[in-house]
Amino acid sequence: MKGTAQVVVIGGGVIGTSIAYHLARAGVRDVVLVERGELASGSTARAAGGVRAQFSDELNIRLGARSLEAFARFGEEPGQDIGLHRVGYLFLLSTPEEVAAFEDGVRLQNALGVPSRLIDPAEARRLSPLITTEGLLAAAFSPDDGHCTPESVVQGYAAGARRHGATLLRHCEVTGIETRGDTVTGVVTTGGRIATGTVVCAAGAWSRRVGAMAGVDLPVQPLRRQIAVTGPVPGLPPGLPMTIDFTTSLYFHAEGPGLLVGMSDPDETPGFATGTHERWIPRLAEAMRQRAPALLDLHRTGGWAGLYEITPDHNALIGEARSCSRFLYATGFSGHGFLQGPAVGEVVRDLYLGRVPFLDISPLSVERFAADAPRPEVNLV
Repeated sequence: MKGTAQVVVIGGGVIGTSIAYHLARAGVRDVVLVERGELASGSTARAAGGVRAQFSDELNIRLGARSLEAFARFGEEPGQDIGLHRVGYLFLLSTPEEVAAFEDGVRLQNALGVPSRLIDPAEARRLSPLITTEGLLAAAFSPDDGHCTPESVVQGYAAGARRHGATLLRHCEVTGIETRGDTVTGVVTTGGRIATGTVVCAAGAWSRRVGAMAGVDLPVQPLRRQIAVTGPVPGLPPGLPMTIDFTTSLYFHAEGPGLLVGMSDPDETPGFATGTHERWIPRLAEAMRQRAPALLDLHRTGGWAGLYEITPDHNALIGEARSCSRFLYATGFSGHGFLQGPAVGEVVRDLYLGRVPFLDISPLSVERFAADAPRPEVNLV
């Protein structure tokens, strides 16, 4: 246990390790990351691993595109094989309203350098032959998107952070944040106290609790999402894109010789439960029957549940608290945290150092809700 630190990062998922890595690599001394379990043991390890820049909000597009660039060179810096498959994201659209919204999104994405395009149902089926085109009006596809292995990304950032001098404490839980007036003075953990003037909250679904320790309200709710994994799929196309039926939210991508399959469950209520259950299976099966009936014949071999960290507008919270100096936060990604992790690490590094980030993320500060200025995102999965 280090008794002092320049910066204490709370949370050992992709956001926390990316921030610790980017700070340490920039020469910030005595960066300490505190994780109550193992690294990546929270939401990151239970993510579907999708990476994309296909969003409707300009900030999300730019965060996603910047992160895609970082994922592409991850083998060189920080130096880790992350199993990146740039097979594209394919959104299947079944209503005129969906098509119109994605047309707007593609125009904005193209203006920002993202090579997405609208395609017809026949081309969508050529790309993803497990689907049926009945009732399908169009699809949106971007070849630069894809998926990779979340745990490998975390381990790469963790190794890089250590290499640049950061300390990563596992099995060490934060129990309090000390302040004097509106200034952070220390972090209390189950392993002892760390004197520090800066805290970064990257605690994902648990961020509201962490914020409350410093008197900062971070409106983040945990919501369980489940994933199933199938056995081998005969003739599985090697370039199968991440395929999302936008109407039902059914999605799937290759996972070894089989598929990883997921879908939102409107019956879920906020909470920290991460046990799996069967209540979502009938709705999942119906979505498969409508859009990808070939999936119904596959044998389910496993699965898991994890937590989304939901904000009121399903957009991230990134910034520095006004009520508590040097309490920074990067949380509430609502399912997009893994894919935005590299870019967010850069942004928080620059906020700490007083630099101008590559992107003005002030619209993502928590104050937007008090100002009645939410930033809704259309392309939600």
